[in-house]
Amino acid sequence: MEREISQRELRNDSGKIMRAVKKGESFIVTSNGEPVARLSPLHDRHFVPAEVLLEAFKGAPKIDYQQFRADLDALADPSPWRDD
Repeated sequence: MEREISQRELRNDSGKIMRAVKKGESFIVTSNGEPVARLSPLHDRHFVPAEVLLEAFKGAPKIDYQQFRADLDALADPSPWRDD
């Protein structure tokens, strides 16, 4: 859960806040009570169980790989140095 902090709090407690960010916490920074920024870890990774992923793609259409390759070949110029 993101905690709201003011711009002043960020300025005054930046060391403490940055240590919290390194531990995975996220913050919404406000200016005059208005949200202006989100401060969060760069490498915020979330594990998604395989079952959840499979369920998400269950209704996706099947891919005809031969047709897909033919479509790519039709779009790609096989010889970019040709003067046609």
